[in-house]
Amino acid sequence: MAIRTGAAQSVPDLRARARALPEKPGVYLMKDAKGRVLYVGKAKSLKDRVSQYFQGPRDPKTVLWTVQVREIETLRTPSEVDALLLEARLIKDIRPKYNKERKDGKTFPFLQITVDEPFPRVEVTRDPRPGAALYGPFTDAGALRQAVQIFQRVFRFRTCELSIDPENPKLRLQRPCLLHWIARCTAPCAGLVTSERYAQDIAALRMFVEGGREPLLRDLTDRMKRAAGQMQFEAAAVLRDQIRALEGLSQRGSFSDRPEATPLPLRPEEAMEDLQKVLGLAARPRLVEGIDIATIAGEDSVGSLVTFVDGIPYKDGYRRFRIRRVKGVDDFAAIREVVERRYRRVLAGEEPLPDLILVDGGAGQLGAACAVLGELELAHLPVVGLAKREELLYRSTHRQPLALPRRALALRFLQHVRDEAHRFAQGYHHLLRSKRLRSGSHGS
Repeated sequence: MAIRTGAAQSVPDLRARARALPEKPGVYLMKDAKGRVLYVGKAKSLKDRVSQYFQGPRDPKTVLWTVQVREIETLRTPSEVDALLLEARLIKDIRPKYNKERKDGKTFPFLQITVDEPFPRVEVTRDPRPGAALYGPFTDAGALRQAVQIFQRVFRFRTCELSIDPENPKLRLQRPCLLHWIARCTAPCAGLVTSERYAQDIAALRMFVEGGREPLLRDLTDRMKRAAGQMQFEAAAVLRDQIRALEGLSQRGSFSDRPEATPLPLRPEEAMEDLQKVLGLAARPRLVEGIDIATIAGEDSVGSLVTFVDGIPYKDGYRRFRIRRVKGVDDFAAIREVVERRYRRVLAGEEPLPDLILVDGGAGQLGAACAVLGELELAHLPVVGLAKREELLYRSTHRQPLALPRRALALRFLQHVRDEAHRFAQGYHHLLRSKRLRSGSHGS
């Protein structure tokens, strides 16, 4: 849904007109005295973005067209993602004069869906391929890539370049990639979704991108009711979750929001690259798990596991462990119990193998974790320990700890993982301790 505002303005009124706009996402159209659209843009906040054009220093190319502006028309949208899509559609339909130029000399990016494949993939491209469904052009490649990540939370499509044959009987022997485990892809690569069901998700994505948010919601709701009426409760639940995710875009469809994340004091991509270099890993780690133990005098001992995906906390992957086998204070034994319980479950195929494991502690805690992983035949997994105070990095492949520079991105990331695991463990420990004290059991 878009909300239209705007009226012809004299030059002095444009700044006041801009300041009166809502602090809501939407699209703005700058028009000249004859009503011709000079430029179309998107905004997280219409008020803030449009006001920038009429205050302070501006580059010469911007001045060239802003001095011609006599009217500002705005279209409100439910979210920043909707604004991005609406901007692209308007640019394609109107072809404004000043949207045609690129300062970097590159072509505009498109959203491409390879509909000629059994399981179409979705990607951002500047070099469209014949036969693909194209949407755009878009003015902001970075925002478009972020939008694709947001769309994946709703429509769960693939972005990989694998060639998938739905008739291949060996598909079900494949292990799904990380995106499946974090509910971003239905894993056609492993035969976990039919081509018909996958096609429905792609059709829903295309309807949404083409501006059909409300028709799509009605269609999904009708399908959910039919599935429930036919006693297909699993299919109805999938559609229900898709409806909720789609409705949630109005609240979560901002490119600056990461709903499963807490803010990081660094750039995740660069931190992962630095971590790969420091540890000598074959590839940049995507899935990192951190483990910690919390106890007081051996009572209410608990373990925590936190999960980071591409450098960002993934809260759905967090796990809590109540220590069952260890009596008294024995951090090493508690670490062994948590590691064994965690990675036996991973070996059972319930969750993916991590690219790196971080244990809160030094050589002793690291040794305890490595011993269990060896027994589970997972000795190949990279494991490190990070000791407090000295902040020394202990590696399973080296005898001596590594002292990284305090400002190293790899160290700062590992500190964040360790601190998050500690916070999560302490929270669970305090919860159990409070319950025990309220119940008047031993220790009260």
